[in-house]
Amino acid sequence: MTDQNPAPATAPVAINAQYIRDFSFENPNAPQIMAELREPPQIEVKVDVKVRSLADQVFEVVLSISANATVNDKNAFVVELEYGSVVTLAAELPQEHYGAILLIEIPRMLFPFARQIISESTRDGGFPPLLLNPIDFADLYRRQQEAQQQQAGPGNGNGSAMA
Repeated sequence: MTDQNPAPATAPVAINAQYIRDFSFENPNAPQIMAELREPPQIEVKVDVKVRSLADQVFEVVLSISANATVNDKNAFVVELEYGSVVTLAAELPQEHYGAILLIEIPRMLFPFARQIISESTRDGGFPPLLLNPIDFADLYRRQQEAQQQQAGPGNGNGSAMA
């Protein structure tokens, strides 16, 4: 008799931990800047993703988001967050898929948590909550790959993507 219930396949990705690696909120011109908030501040957002290997099939993925808000050419607030995770990839997962998983899918999973931290910190800092729009990590990955190919050819990347 044959076994008709094959063993369940292991998940291709396991999130072992999520954490705030580094976090900063600055309100350098408080309380004067509050009186100047007659319209929404100008906000510049930067996004970066970095990956580093910790062991065989185990990686740290860090999503970095910084936002700088100005009102009348004065800093209203600066928020910087590095939100990380430790990820294990299944041994049977082909290595050519590592980049897309680590630089697209994992940041996509981390983003809602980072977005909430930034939103709450800006609100707690006396400003309206900063609600970041969704980020197209696939486009960031594609642009990073193109930049690597234009610079020094294949194989010289540092495993990061920048918005």
